[in-house]
Amino acid sequence: MNQDFQEITVEQLSRVIDLLHPCMDDYLYVYDFINDFYYISPHAKKRFSIPDNTFHDVVRTHELFVYPSDIGMLQEDLNALLAGERSFHNLEYRWLDLERQPVWINCRGYVVRSKEKALYMVGCINEIGAKQKADNVSGLLGSSSLQSFLYKISAPFPSGFFLRLGLDDFKEINEKLGIEYGDMILRQTAECISKCISSEQKLYRVVADEFLILDFHGGTYKEAGRLYKTIQQQIVRFVESNHYEAVFTISGGILETEQITDHTFTNIMKLSEFSLNEAKRQGKNRCYRFHGKDYEQFLKRKKLTQFLRQAVYNDCRGFEAYFQPLFHAGTNMLYGAEALMRFHSPEGTMISPGEFIPILEETGLIIPVGRWMLQQSLAACKKIVAQIPDFRISINVSYVQVIKSDIINEIVSAAASQEVSPSNVIVELTESGLLESNPHFTRLLKKLKENGIRLALDDFGTGYSNFHYLNDLRPDIIKIDRSFTAKALANDYEYNLLDLISGMVHTLNLNVCVEGIETEEERNRIQNLSPDYIQGFYFGKPCPYQQFTEQFVK
Repeated sequence: MNQDFQEITVEQLSRVIDLLHPCMDDYLYVYDFINDFYYISPHAKKRFSIPDNTFHDVVRTHELFVYPSDIGMLQEDLNALLAGERSFHNLEYRWLDLERQPVWINCRGYVVRSKEKALYMVGCINEIGAKQKADNVSGLLGSSSLQSFLYKISAPFPSGFFLRLGLDDFKEINEKLGIEYGDMILRQTAECISKCISSEQKLYRVVADEFLILDFHGGTYKEAGRLYKTIQQQIVRFVESNHYEAVFTISGGILETEQITDHTFTNIMKLSEFSLNEAKRQGKNRCYRFHGKDYEQFLKRKKLTQFLRQAVYNDCRGFEAYFQPLFHAGTNMLYGAEALMRFHSPEGTMISPGEFIPILEETGLIIPVGRWMLQQSLAACKKIVAQIPDFRISINVSYVQVIKSDIINEIVSAAASQEVSPSNVIVELTESGLLESNPHFTRLLKKLKENGIRLALDDFGTGYSNFHYLNDLRPDIIKIDRSFTAKALANDYEYNLLDLISGMVHTLNLNVCVEGIETEEERNRIQNLSPDYIQGFYFGKPCPYQQFTEQFVK
């Protein structure tokens, strides 16, 4: 057999490669050992960082496009082939693509010899990490096929839409009924969608439990919406015919082609994924139409998230502790201060707490930032207590900190390190965070009381106010939110309601702090309700430590 191959020249093999390469996705090659020459399928230049599809000085040139860590492994294998230790090359390693990113390949080749001397090696390279062009589970073409199709369409795209669909909570089906059952659900979902689309529309399974319908024949947003509704109904019929063994819904995101300015495959996937995720975020089992302003807000939030991560990584650079004064309502004497978190972006912009605090909570970054804030607050308290011994520092604690960190021990430890008595510390918990976490907060309250730290229930009177918290948690202070205060100041009914709440809280031997006082008239009217403490812009806005001490302590 080797004798037969010796009669074939490298030039002839190169011409065969030229003949076959348009017919295949893999890459054929021939390596001429005698002349130190390498020839590979021309389309490899469009994928890898090779200088050309023909080159000499083969081993040294490979160093230009082989992943550095894999060069030694390749040279070792080539040396074994040249030494006659074996005649077949079969190696999995990495080449660099056009963006210098590693791509896993499998390189196979057969060495042709003459009297034990290696003449050349002929073989094939294929990407072992490449995306599938088709999906055997759903029976549909995959995302790489969609990418190939879009690559052939010149921008701008014809009028139409992309409708990206995703099963809601599909993971639960796999967990409860098994992966094989989940595969059956994907096949049936693909069939349901296929029944609803026209012959002019294309359907792909793009990832996991997500599908994408492409319409380049003038389909409008309204038509896409009707198509989604039809698919939604088809899914309901399947669930019913399956005797409700697996109950699931489907969400959709519509991206109209005229809204696309960047026609790359990557951008289309990003925009369609955003649209689908928005539908799921808004409650699932619904369809969302892509809006540029929403996407800009999403990118802004994503950018802010990155700023926050960088800030935490750099020892909370950009965060600052502000302090707002708390006063005794009867004497207007300084009682303490609420420590409030502020953040300056690297661009110098002051970001609203309403923007960055929810992100800190969602990402868990509130835990390290909360520790930093704790140290800043107690360090300030230590300095002020030296002048005002009964000064109290009120520290906001997120429900995320309570559930996912040892916050009480962190507070006690920080107070000890700053030499601040626990009796000078108040922990503020937002009532809205208690809904599903009451056992956690009950344990926290017990530990707070054991350590002599007071508890304030913040934002009382908003959202889901529930009086059983007063009995279960037995907080020391109830803080009436500004929104409730504003209603009470503007409406007699709300004012009388606040009066009743204040009286009830005092009956339970708890203290009341009214927030949001902005004018002298508001202060005078609220004073009639006999609150214990009072807070608001009328007395002072949140400010940095130095300004706070200048204005309220000295």
